[in-house]
Amino acid sequence: MSNIKEYKDIIAVHPGYYIADLIEELGMTQAEFATRVGTNTKTISYLVNGQANITNDLAKKMSVMTGTSEVLWLNLQSSYDQKVIEIQKEKDFDEQKDLARLIDYEFFIDVVELPTTKSIGERILNLCKYFKVSDLRIMMNQDFLVNYRKGVSSVSDKNIINSRAWVQTAINFSQGIETKSYDAEKLKSYLSEIRSMTLQKPELFLPRMKQIFSECGVAFVLLPNLKNSGVNGAVKWIGDDRAVLAMNNRRLDADIFWFSLFHEVRHVLQRKVKTTFISYTDEEMIEENERLEKDADNFAMNYLIPPVAMRKFAPTKYTTDEEIIGFAKSIGIHPGIVAGRLQHDGVISHKRCSKLKEKYYFVMDKYA
Repeated sequence: MSNIKEYKDIIAVHPGYYIADLIEELGMTQAEFATRVGTNTKTISYLVNGQANITNDLAKKMSVMTGTSEVLWLNLQSSYDQKVIEIQKEKDFDEQKDLARLIDYEFFIDVVELPTTKSIGERILNLCKYFKVSDLRIMMNQDFLVNYRKGVSSVSDKNIINSRAWVQTAINFSQGIETKSYDAEKLKSYLSEIRSMTLQKPELFLPRMKQIFSECGVAFVLLPNLKNSGVNGAVKWIGDDRAVLAMNNRRLDADIFWFSLFHEVRHVLQRKVKTTFISYTDEEMIEENERLEKDADNFAMNYLIPPVAMRKFAPTKYTTDEEIIGFAKSIGIHPGIVAGRLQHDGVISHKRCSKLKEKYYFVMDKYA
């Protein structure tokens, strides 16, 4: 092992470099030098080769033997250690640069007010601090927040790190939301009221929805879309008595929003505290536990539109917009949700019912 480390313009000189010079200057062997210092040859050999550090005891002995201060030797060791840290940090930054470039840093400037910077190193530091990790590469670990089904080739590094960045952002935002302890029965009792909100405008239903979730032990977070995350919504438990339910606040069709919301509500009710659930735009990007995902899908579809009512309605490709509106009114739900369901099931064309499907745009709240 060399007693000098170099990376780019950073040079770390181990104290052993100076000891090797001193031994040569004195015309001694390492064994004789070790005897005179009061240590063993192995220790001196390790020092000369940069494999051991100057201890307090050795610094004292070196200072007496050479007529120098022990602080000198300890400072040489400290300086070397600091330079090694700088070198490793620079190497780490270089290996994180590609990941950092996959993340839309402008999002974090706008949404969470991270400092503006042109330096990739500062960008990495700012993101690591915000995501509460020591290295962006940690976010690529299999068990970090969001698991992906093994063998799904469509899931790229860009998808993985951005979905996890979005979830961590939601967790950070949730820290500013006060909630009571989780109460599943209370949440179930509010579901019909939440369903009725499909007939309201966002500015009317959002404040009440947040209040309901808070009373039930759920921190409800609305976030903008993070490029390449593909996330519509997520559920993450924080301890046993508090869940985070996060939704994307980008411009959405109302039917997608409400389906995603009830899908995530079902994940809350499943109460799998060790699992983070994510709803994706890309259906291939799913959680490993497919049974729970299918259960959440079925819950969302069937709660919004009861199967018995749908069978009685018996829609076909010839079903008119007026009939869809009438059916939606009869079950107390937004007609766009019915239209979206029929499109999803392939009953009617996706080109139809554009006038029935409402688009939402949510303004994100600022949490302390």
